[in-house]
Amino acid sequence: MVEPDSCTTQLLEARMHTHLHGNRPALFSGRGSRLYDFTARRLVRRLYRRIADDLVNALPVGADVLDVGTGPGVLLVELANRRKDLQLKGIDLSADMIAAAERNVAQFADRTSVRTGDVTALPFDDDSFDVVVTSLSSHHWDDPEAAVGELARVLRSGGSFIDYDFRFAPFDTITETASERGLFGGKPVVRQFATGIPFLPKMERLALTS
Repeated sequence: MVEPDSCTTQLLEARMHTHLHGNRPALFSGRGSRLYDFTARRLVRRLYRRIADDLVNALPVGADVLDVGTGPGVLLVELANRRKDLQLKGIDLSADMIAAAERNVAQFADRTSVRTGDVTALPFDDDSFDVVVTSLSSHHWDDPEAAVGELARVLRSGGSFIDYDFRFAPFDTITETASERGLFGGKPVVRQFATGIPFLPKMERLALTS
């Protein structure tokens, strides 16, 4: 199969961005949430497996991990399958997505939980997590500047925030806000990430250390 060139990939990403942002209520609730759940579990499962593989060896033993914008919880399932020592939590704005996530993570209920929540007002205490991860979510954030403050608040010293998303995600806003406010001490690390999905072969991966 021929891999799309960079211009084609950018066009596909831009069209997806317009579609997703123009239809967010329909996409994340009711029938849309059920379709999203099916897509995440079946059609793009390879992406979540690759993200889990990328994360799993870097996570501390017994780490507390938060998945922001967890959707139907597929990444939580993949992490739980790989590491029995992890304590996993997920949040999402959509109650319908959380209902799907609760079904999907039920077999790991002793170490995985999900709830509704907003990245700009995370429902957790300060210094609660070793790692916060988000995938295909930050490009939906209406206020990434506010999100940065909350991400830094819930991370423990030395903890990491890792964002996997399309190139149009607000990576610059996130890193600039973190720098201006002195919220993350480590230098931002951005690299390409292979998705394993032929029609959108590459994403970006941003990592910040508190």
